[in-house]
Amino acid sequence: MLTVRQASETDCPLIRRLADEAFPATYRELLTPAQLDYMMEWMYSAESLREQFRAGHVWFIASSDGVPCGYVSVERQGEDLFHLQKIYVLPGFQGLGAGAFLFRRAVEYIRSVHPAPCRMELNVNRRNPALHFYERMGMRRLREGDFPIGNGYYMNDYIMGLEIK
Repeated sequence: MLTVRQASETDCPLIRRLADEAFPATYRELLTPAQLDYMMEWMYSAESLREQFRAGHVWFIASSDGVPCGYVSVERQGEDLFHLQKIYVLPGFQGLGAGAFLFRRAVEYIRSVHPAPCRMELNVNRRNPALHFYERMGMRRLREGDFPIGNGYYMNDYIMGLEIK
């Protein structure tokens, strides 16, 4: 059975443990080991995670039969704009519906804090196989870009959007 709970800053070590498995599994075929290491530190160091919580990112952790198996984070970026910052499921739990479960929870959260129509956007690597998952969830490609993230690295992404009514 899948459950989800909102995370707090005290969950930073758990989020990091989940990311240590989920993030490299997602990108090891798409990024160099050096870029993977750089991005893990950039996005998932203890300091980075604390800063994200303090900046207003809202995190949810999914569990399958009580075992943490994935996470999602959402950030408000404008009056009517939210950004799905991260959504990852551990490889051993993929195919059980946890990704869709987390995605729907992010949308429910946005509706709870912003009942008026708005948009949720997401950056997704242009070669990420999960692109089709986001399309199945109702997102569409809005634009694409190559975004510098430091140390000479870029994120080569589609920006996808979902209109939330």
